[in-house]
This record gives sequence, structure tokens and C-alpha cells, in this order.
Amino acid sequence: MADLSDIVEHLEMTLRVSEIEDYPGAFNGLQVDGRSPVDKVCVATDACLATIEGTASAGGQLLVVHHGLFWGDPLPLVGRSYRRVRALIAADIALYSAHLPLDIHPVLGNNALLARQLRLSIEGRFGLWKTVEPGVWAVVDRPLNDFVSDVEQVCEGSALVLRGGPPHVRRVAIVTGGGGSMIQQAHAGGFDTLLTGEGGHHTYHEAMEYGMNVIYAGHYATETLGVKAVGESLADRFGVEWEFIDHPTGM
Repeated sequence: MADLSDIVEHLEMTLRVSEIEDYPGAFNGLQVDGRSPVDKVCVATDACLATIEGTASAGGQLLVVHHGLFWGDPLPLVGRSYRRVRALIAADIALYSAHLPLDIHPVLGNNALLARQLRLSIEGRFGLWKTVEPGVWAVVDRPLNDFVSDVEQVCEGSALVLRGGPPHVRRVAIVTGGGGSMIQQAHAGGFDTLLTGEGGHHTYHEAMEYGMNVIYAGHYATETLGVKAVGESLADRFGVEWEFIDHPTGM
């Protein structure tokens, strides 16, 4: 068992949540308090009703997520918002969220882990949002079709491929989640391929006109590795049990 406060302090120091700027209204850290001590941690990509109820069924006292409850302007606790918070409080489950701090972490981060799962050697950071470089990049020497097959195996699903670039991947930029807005940045950086989760309709034309390959492997599918790594790291440090609550969106 471990005190909830000790786990929270460890996560905030490890992920540097107070130092990393995030999207307006995105709150990183402990979002809902809960009981202590903790003997089981559950992790999930999204703080939705299904993962909260899954944590309660699994006997977890703490749920760590990548996408938390709070985005943008504050919302009244009615409807969906109320049902989520009610489920947390009814089961006395604490909720901790880490968005960009988890994306960019060099060991536990979604981008670094996805690159390593693909057997890539990370050369540096990629992309810029305000002061944050969310992604990574690597040198590759694989036919595009082979690289896509590797991505689909790691992400456990089919990928949508915009084939605007060369048939052989040499330099790939990786930014998990909704990185379709970074095609121009990838082109400007000299990359022939961008691997991300999802993007808008117009990004097809961007890929074609910039001469870029863009691989959309799924927002959810590209952002499960980080929370799993957090769960394993908490188990190693605090001796708690951990479990991944899988609730794929197909997006």
C-alpha cells in the first residue's frame, strides 16, 4: 500500500506537471481526491464513465489517465459531467491526469515509447506548440508498406495511410494523438513521413501537396503506451498492483 499523497507527489515530480504548458483549460495533476492508502492503481487513456466504472469493478483506488475530465471553460456538474464525478465519488476513486507532460516524457511518454516499440532510435524532438515540442523524430530505412505493417502491429489495428510521399521511409516524425495539424511542420523539417493518431479531412490535400506520407494509426491506439508505463512504474516504486482499463474508441 502507498499513501495517495506520496503517489501524487512522485507523479508530479517525475512528469514535471507544473513546468509544462498545456492547452488552455487542460488541468494536469490530481483532478478528484479519493481514499488512501492505495493498493491498486488503474490506468486508462480516457477518463470516461466506462473506465471509471471499470476501475471500480477492478477494485482500484486511483485512476491515472491521459485525457482527464477538464478541458476548456469550466462546465457545470450536470449530465455526463455529473455522472462521471458521481461514479468517482461513489466508489471513492481518485483521478489523476497527465496530458502533454505524459506525451513528452523521455521514458514514460507516448511518443518515445511508440518510437521504441517500432525499433527506432530517437534522434530528437519534433513539432512545436507554444514552448512545447510534443513529438520525436527518427531516421528510418524501410519501405513504407513494411513500416505501416510495423505500426499496425504495435498499435493493434489498421492504419489510414495518406501516400503523398516516397515509397521508402527515410525520416519519420512521430506525434501521438491529434497530430494531423503538424504536416506542414513535418515538411518544413525535412521529413518524408508523419506518424500520428488522427487528422481532419483537409489534411489529405496537405499531404499530397507537401509530398508527405501521413500515417493515421488512431488517436486512442497511439496513446495507450504512456499510461501503461506509468502503471508499471508505480507498481515498481510503491509495490502496488496495477491494471490497464482498455476502452478503445476506434478513433
